[in-house]
Amino acid sequence: MENSTLFFYFDLTTFMDIGNLRYPAFVFCLLLYSFIVSANLAMILIILQESTLHEPMYIFIAFLSANSLYGSTGFFPRFLMDLLSDTHLISRPACFTQIYVIYTYTFYELTFLSIMAYDRYVAVCHPLHYHRKMTPKTAYTLVFFAWVCPACNLTITINMAVRLPLCGNNIQKVYCASWNIVKLSCVANPINNIAATLGAIIIAFVPFGFILYTYLRIVVACWKKSSEVRGKVLQSCLPHVISFVIYSITSFSDTALNRQNLDEINPFVAILLSIEFLIIPPVLNPLVYGLKLPEIRRHIVKMLSLKTQPKKKSCRTIENVSLNLV
Repeated sequence: MENSTLFFYFDLTTFMDIGNLRYPAFVFCLLLYSFIVSANLAMILIILQESTLHEPMYIFIAFLSANSLYGSTGFFPRFLMDLLSDTHLISRPACFTQIYVIYTYTFYELTFLSIMAYDRYVAVCHPLHYHRKMTPKTAYTLVFFAWVCPACNLTITINMAVRLPLCGNNIQKVYCASWNIVKLSCVANPINNIAATLGAIIIAFVPFGFILYTYLRIVVACWKKSSEVRGKVLQSCLPHVISFVIYSITSFSDTALNRQNLDEINPFVAILLSIEFLIIPPVLNPLVYGLKLPEIRRHIVKMLSLKTQPKKKSCRTIENVSLNLV
């Protein structure tokens, strides 16, 4: 066994030296992060304020937006600091904290999409029993388990990674990742590897299979119905399907990248593939749900119109006051 060392810092080695381009990159990423925060926060506030949106489907969308805020906040602040820095050292506690936040965000996204798929399945295949099966209590219970199960799994996995003896501190990423920590280990622990692999399979492939099964059942249920009914079902399910496809593609890109030799890949391409799942879903989810679901779109338009009306009223008030003074 090679000599192991307790490293207090890790070095994120994938960052490229882009010279003065770091400043435009910083501004672009800051604007992107600002959009993610504002768009997802707007979705949450609209759903909370409008009583007509206090239904399971919209509650799940609000939690999906909250998860986007959670994941992007775990990535962007540190990433923005590294863009302007010449060194990319991150402390050991901060590294494992970032691993926990990013990976729980990833699994939360999957579990929430699973719940939303089940919600649409009950609404389409068992419409007469929907309000009995999907009560607010049931919705919040599902959300609770969607938060707790991944958190417990990741706590065990990261606890195993923390105990690994390491023979290096170079992480070939722009953020901390558990697989990169495992690759730095001086010893191969088959028990830890098997446990981590089984945990990843259970928490990833089981929800994937469940989502595919529910949407297959929805397709079968709608196959013999009228075009009008199929149109309504498509309008209701399409945003969820789009979110699921976006998440699947972006998460697969990062997973596939972890199995490649990064020295043979262009660093810029490697960075883009590794951060897609942290950027694209939080950006597109509020756009997809805001534009595709009529109820949310109607309230967004209403909110925007209310913001413009007071300005007009204030202008008229000023004109009236000026006329009275004259």
